[in-house]
Amino acid sequence: MQIEVLKSKIHRAVVTGADLNYIGSITIDETLMDASNIIEGEKVQVVNINNGERLITYVIRGKKNSGEITLNGPAARKVQKVMK
Repeated sequence: MQIEVLKSKIHRAVVTGADLNYIGSITIDETLMDASNIIEGEKVQVVNINNGERLITYVIRGKKNSGEITLNGPAARKVQKVMK
């Protein structure tokens, strides 16, 4: 039997951008990805604490030390630019 377990968590991160015109995914600062042991292309769950919505997407590596966390494509509709 296989079960899914939580491997990594970035708790209470602030979304810094929302790009509706991009194909899809979430872009995360490379430094934050490394610190949280998340790899490019990894499936992740994003939870919006403001409205309780959850979505599943995949990770794109962002610029190192940029602080970027951007939801791309249709997922951008699920968040406000600054989400706490």
